[in-house]
Amino acid sequence: MVSSMTQTLQLDTLEMRQVYAKTLKELAAADDRVIALEADLSSSMSTGRLKDEIPNQYLNLGIMEANMMGVTAGLSLTGRKPFVHSFGQFVTRRAFDQIFVSLAYAKLNAVLVGSDAGVTAEHNGGTHMTFEDMGLMREVPNAKVYEVSDAVQFAYILRKAYREGGVNYIRTIRKNAVHLYEEGETFEKAKVLTEGKDITIVACGILVAEALKAAEQLKEKGISATVIDMFSIKPLDVETLIASAKQTGAVLTAENHNVNGGLGSAVAEVLGENYPVPLYRIGVREQFGQVGKLDYLKEFYGLTASNIVEHAHKLVQRKK
Repeated sequence: MVSSMTQTLQLDTLEMRQVYAKTLKELAAADDRVIALEADLSSSMSTGRLKDEIPNQYLNLGIMEANMMGVTAGLSLTGRKPFVHSFGQFVTRRAFDQIFVSLAYAKLNAVLVGSDAGVTAEHNGGTHMTFEDMGLMREVPNAKVYEVSDAVQFAYILRKAYREGGVNYIRTIRKNAVHLYEEGETFEKAKVLTEGKDITIVACGILVAEALKAAEQLKEKGISATVIDMFSIKPLDVETLIASAKQTGAVLTAENHNVNGGLGSAVAEVLGENYPVPLYRIGVREQFGQVGKLDYLKEFYGLTASNIVEHAHKLVQRKK
C-alpha cells in the first residue's frame, strides 16, 4: 500500500533533535522510569532543558560513553527505561563492547540514539562521521536497528522502542529533515512511497528524499520506480522487499552509510537467499569521512538523486 505523503518535498518545522527532546519529555512525564542520559552533548541534541524540566530523570555523564553504557545497564537492571544519546560513532563504535556485553548479552533494555548520521556531521569531520554504525549494531544479537527519515517517523520509532524494550539503536540527523509523513502515520512495516514496474529503490534516512527525486527523474526517462522507505534495517521487512523485487525485477539500495553492513548488505542477504535479482548499492565505499558542507559531501560520496538515476538506468538495462 502506498503511504500518504506530501507531493512537494519540504523541510519539517521541527529539527530532529527537538523531536527527540520533546518526545523524551512526554515519555518521562508519563513514566518516571524513563531516564535521559547524555555524554556532554545535551546542547547538541536540545536535551539541556530536560535537566530543569525532569531533574530526577536526567543524567549528564560527561565525555565517557563506555561508562554511560555501564550506568545504562545498571539503570535497566533496576527497572528504569534509559534513553541514551551521543553522536553515532561515540554511542556505537566507542562503546560497542559495553553495548554487546553489558546490555545485549545481559538481555537488558535501552534505547540508543546516534545523531549526526554519516555526512550530516558536516564540519565535525572524519572522526565524527560514522559510516559503520548500523553494520556494528546489526551484529548484536536481537538488537533492533532503525534509521529515521522524518520527524513524525522519529517520534513514532522512539515510542515504539520504549514499548517493545530490548536494545534499540535509532540513527538520525540532528537538524531539519524532509517532511514525508503526516501525524497519525504508523511505522510497523516499510513504507511504500511510490509504486512502479521497472525498478525498486530501497532507501533510508536522508536518502529517502533523494530516492523520491530520482523516481521523478526516472519517470521522465520512461522508467517507473517503486520507492520504499526501509526505516527498519533490523528486522528488515522481508515481505515487502521480496514482493517488490518480484514486481520490478531489479533493486537499488541507497543509504548514508557504508554499502557493507547496513541497508545494502541487509537487502542483498535477503534477496540472495530468497529471490536473486540485479542489485546495486548506493553508499560509501572504502572511504573515511571528511570536513565539508552537506551538499558537497553528498556529491563526493555519490549520495545523490543523479547517482541513483544513473545506476537505476543501468540496472533496468541489465534486465533486458
